[in-house]
Amino acid sequence: MQEALEGAPAAAPEVAVSDAQESQVVSTHVLVPEDQAQKLRELSRRTRIAQSDYLREAVDDLLQKYGRKPEEPR
Repeated sequence: MQEALEGAPAAAPEVAVSDAQESQVVSTHVLVPEDQAQKLRELSRRTRIAQSDYLREAVDDLLQKYGRKPEEPR
């Protein structure tokens, strides 16, 4: 399944995050099916939004769905 990431640029740890996000980030490695990786690359290319931004949004949505996302500080 390692080949699912072939052709994609090597991902460096993210260091720039918005003010709404945590100031510390953690690098993680996720294997996804080739068709999902290809669709994500294409979406990112068309919209000019980083794949990492989409992935962070997806994690936030998933955590919110299952009630595990911490509330934003007021």
